[in-house]
Amino acid sequence: MDKLTWKNDDELFEIMRDKLYSAVIGDILDKMKYFHQFLPQRIQPLRDDMIVAGRAMTVLEADAFEELSDGQNPIMKKPFGLMLEALDDIKKNEVYICTGSSPNYALVGELMSTRMKILGGVGAVVNGFHRDTKGILELDFPCFSYGRYAQDQAPRGKVIDIRVPIEIEGVRVNPGDIIFGDMDGVVVIPKEVEEEVIKLAYKKATEEKMVSNAIKAGMGAKESFDKYGVM
Repeated sequence: MDKLTWKNDDELFEIMRDKLYSAVIGDILDKMKYFHQFLPQRIQPLRDDMIVAGRAMTVLEADAFEELSDGQNPIMKKPFGLMLEALDDIKKNEVYICTGSSPNYALVGELMSTRMKILGGVGAVVNGFHRDTKGILELDFPCFSYGRYAQDQAPRGKVIDIRVPIEIEGVRVNPGDIIFGDMDGVVVIPKEVEEEVIKLAYKKATEEKMVSNAIKAGMGAKESFDKYGVM
């Protein structure tokens, strides 16, 4: 197998989208004793063939009552809190990943996705619902959520901070961590181990293909595992 190399994030994420999948990345993280890196199973892609690979642009949301937005925090007086600023701050190859609120309204929609895509964002992952499904699908913008729900966040929630550590059901996400998602789940790769994880995942994916070919050719499961050490 040729040595896996990349010069920049453009090349890295192209490799990941083309060669890797969430299961093999998760297997490597388990072997490295990072046992809690998958986001909740209910966070699913809008379309099964959607793949997201990019760096976390973390967004912290909170429930808020629009009619009571006259408290001490000036952020709460702003429409959507810091959401508009968050959208304008998206960088190339970043994933908008949002959590913190109750699942009573949509956290991402078509206009948000449009702005992200224009700025080079590569996807959205929300710990809640999306809306404007038809529009997001027409954009062909990778979006992962609980599912479709049109109720708006405007009178119900506000973004209260961005580019800070967030946690989704025990999974810590730091700004700049790699987010990878496909139809089998969304996994978080900590930045400090990303190179090792990706190289080992690529190696395992290559080996799994060899095992698949061997089994299709008639090799038994135990024999193939004894030979390749992969299953």
